[in-house]
Amino acid sequence: MAGTTARRERARATRSDASQAARSRHRRGRTALVEPGSTAHYDTVILVPARNEEAGVLTSLNSLAAQSRRPDLIIVVVNNSTDRTEQFAQQFADDPRTPATVVLNLPENPHKKAGALNHGLDWLRQAVGGRLTGAVRHVLVMDADTELHPKFIERARNVISSGPEIGGVSAACLGRTDLWRSPWQRYLLGMQIIEYGRAANSRYRRDVHTMSGAGSFYRAEALQSLIDWRGEVFWEDHRNLVEDYETTLALKESGWKVTANQLCIAYTDLMPTLRELIQQRERWSRGTVDTLRNRGWTKFTWHSITTLILGLLGGIYVLTWGTGQLWLLARHGVSHQPLFWALVGFWIVYPALRVRNLGWKAMLVEASLIPELVYTVVRTYWLLSSIVKSYVTRVSAWK
Repeated sequence: MAGTTARRERARATRSDASQAARSRHRRGRTALVEPGSTAHYDTVILVPARNEEAGVLTSLNSLAAQSRRPDLIIVVVNNSTDRTEQFAQQFADDPRTPATVVLNLPENPHKKAGALNHGLDWLRQAVGGRLTGAVRHVLVMDADTELHPKFIERARNVISSGPEIGGVSAACLGRTDLWRSPWQRYLLGMQIIEYGRAANSRYRRDVHTMSGAGSFYRAEALQSLIDWRGEVFWEDHRNLVEDYETTLALKESGWKVTANQLCIAYTDLMPTLRELIQQRERWSRGTVDTLRNRGWTKFTWHSITTLILGLLGGIYVLTWGTGQLWLLARHGVSHQPLFWALVGFWIVYPALRVRNLGWKAMLVEASLIPELVYTVVRTYWLLSSIVKSYVTRVSAWK
């Protein structure tokens, strides 16, 4: 416990030093009213951590400027970047037509995304006098490779105001389309689009697995309660690969509820190659397994643990049993496999119905079985490798 406390004190000291340096570096332009120590009050503040996102940061920020309910303040935290992310973000901040924007730069941030988010929150707390509660109502965290639906903030505010116990509203993530350059890439990206759409259609409304890093709308009071409880919102540790999931569990453990809404849509980038896809999903899955191992079996983790186990067993079962049935079918013919064909009928109808919100093309792909079975092989691989790495690899690292 003493080690944890010391680590948090060092993290706060590091962020404080970095905050002073960042304030001396960032160009304020028309955001001079957002100086630390002021008594400003904000309804909605956006935090955008950005690392080497020069290709997409302006698209993400422009989606905030196009909101039907504009944010009061945008804080872009440029995190360990080596490209022109800061210049593009500052270009947005200097535009008089955009919402008030502050660009902070953390050239040496050992805590990656979690450190960048905590740094932005620390800057915001200093800007409003020390505490979020009473000065800020909502904080939206979004990735710099994400676009938000024009009514995202408006809808998220309506959802979070429906109950004082709701600490956060997660986005329904959908993949960006029309990015493919070859048949294989078309397949790979298409399956990710279906995967995201299926998840968005079936997420729990009152007990979501995790707040999405692509877009999470928090009640500022809930975030302040985490700061009061453990000194930081996002856990700063090199082993924390999924800061959004760990924070979701911390909110639940603090008594807050989190929810999701299909109308709060975030459009996020997809992985264009199989290698990048496996790296991304291994990090997500490995981080989830690490967090679950650290937390153990609780009323907040049992559903995730069960879902992970069933997903792994289901993938193995489909692959092993399905392969055996296909072999018997080739050897003995259709008449000897009535149960197999009955299940095939179910596999055709049920997956197609689960993606009906994505249109007839997605339903046709799911009904054809083979594309989903191939993707199941890939999914089973990253689940198995993530579990093995969680138990075998001592020190995890960002890809």
